[in-house]
Amino acid sequence: MIKEIMHDEKFLAQKAELATKDDLYIADDLRDTLLANKEKCVGMAANMIGINKKIIIFEDENKNYLIMFNPEIIKKQNSFETEEACLSLQGYPKKTKRYKIIKVRWQNEKFEWRIKTFTGWTAQIIQHEIDHCDGILI
Repeated sequence: MIKEIMHDEKFLAQKAELATKDDLYIADDLRDTLLANKEKCVGMAANMIGINKKIIIFEDENKNYLIMFNPEIIKKQNSFETEEACLSLQGYPKKTKRYKIIKVRWQNEKFEWRIKTFTGWTAQIIQHEIDHCDGILI
């Protein structure tokens, strides 16, 4: 189901709770909402639709959508400064620090642990969405 985008900065600044198998339905809502906003959005965290759980979705380098439950960055390399905007936050793009290469550990939709290295634009999107889960607003 397509959900409204959350704009309440107090809510968005909260650290997300770990996701469980009971939260699988959230993946469908995130996917539907991201697809409805795909003209202006390439990734989304659950708190952006008002659910304080550690779940993200993003468009990868192959134009597929990947859902991650409980993602965490376990390695970062090659930092750089960039500017980003956010669908849930108003205003102009803001400066932030990102990494060109990240290694991420997460659970898939079967709640099996996965580890993968991401680079470039995909790595940047993942970092933005994990920041959402950590209550970090750009």
